Amino acid sequence: MPVQVGGGKVADPKGRLDLPATDKARASAKKNRRRQKKATAATAAVPAPVAAMQRLFDTSKEVFADSLPGFVPPPEAVARLAGLLNGLKPHDVGIESSMLCFKNVDSKGPSRVTYLHFYDCPKFSFGIFCLPKSAVIPLHNHPGMTVFSKILFGSMHLKSYDWARSAPDSDNNALENSDGSHLAKLNTDAVFDASAETVVLYPENGGNLHCFIALTPCAVLDVMGPPYNRADGRDCSYYKESPYMSSSGGDARYSWLKEITSTFEMKGVQMPQRVETISCDDSSSLMLPSSVIEIG
Repeated sequence: MPVQVGGGKVADPKGRLDLPATDKARASAKKNRRRQKKATAATAAVPAPVAAMQRLFDTSKEVFADSLPGFVPPPEAVARLAGLLNGLKPHDVGIESSMLCFKNVDSKGPSRVTYLHFYDCPKFSFGIFCLPKSAVIPLHNHPGMTVFSKILFGSMHLKSYDWARSAPDSDNNALENSDGSHLAKLNTDAVFDASAETVVLYPENGGNLHCFIALTPCAVLDVMGPPYNRADGRDCSYYKESPYMSSSGGDARYSWLKEITSTFEMKGVQMPQRVETISCDDSSSLMLPSSVIEIG
């Protein structure tokens, strides 16, 4: 599509002017410079995130090729995908901390979490959780899933558990309480930021149940497989913590977790531009921003 820049008029081709040789040389040099600028502009117009996200898609597709509930990728595959995520920066995925989704626009209510959805299929999915300061993702599980999480910027407090296989008290080895809560063992209770390496949780270990509290605005990229599936009995469940007490006193390494009905809601955003260069084996598609998109 032709574009007219600066409101100038198109010159009449009949009004041709013959230039002296020196002027012709100058005109030719100017033309070459204009061509170079156009070529540079054309190159810059290619969305920067495409190459990085293409690699993420291809690697995730390979790592989760055999993904089923309970599937754990081989160690070398885990290391390969985690290494790729470790190298990602915010500009690789087209986000900036100045975006509205990282600001608490409602000072009276809780900070709202936004999820930027890039891709999903029955084997894996990935997207970015955008948390304003003080936003909370409550304690929840990942049934039968392996999940890679990488903080792209900001800092957050991460607390995670795995279901306990034995009780610490030899006098009482019950793993279920009378109120229906189950015993869980603490895996992680620490602050993470963008300098931290990718955190990987597995179906039965690595902190399969976790919660986040954003200490600053932060972005977390998650790759998970297989994704949640309510029809398959693998919906996301939320939990309330209670301290573990034994005959000999408390044990901070353990807590009782009881499933609860949560009012937690996220704002989901389907990324608007389809990148045709990315091929998928199913009807799902990878969505990428052509540039930084302001999302409120």
